Amino acid sequence: MIIVSEKAKARILELRKEEGRSENENIRVSVKGGGCSGLMYDLGFDATMVETDHVFEDKGVKILVDRKSLLYLAGTVLEFSDGLNGKGFQFINPNASRTCGCGESFSV
Repeated sequence: MIIVSEKAKARILELRKEEGRSENENIRVSVKGGGCSGLMYDLGFDATMVETDHVFEDKGVKILVDRKSLLYLAGTVLEFSDGLNGKGFQFINPNASRTCGCGESFSV
């Protein structure tokens, strides 16, 4: 399961409206190779669901995760920060053994 914080939910709804996206477009979270720690997060809107996707819903936000990425993302909290130390979505991932300084990549 992926948990969405209240701040992340609010920002997702803002972005959906700002970008003129429909209610049918969900959030897709995936893990790809790359970044300074070996793996990196990918986050975006997606209206297409594939048969092998896992679908989670938290606080009214539907999240699509492919089977491979789910292994790395189970228990992750999607947070949004707009503080002085940076602005953007953050992944609080209990499976990550190491993360880079920017928080965009990790290793297990």
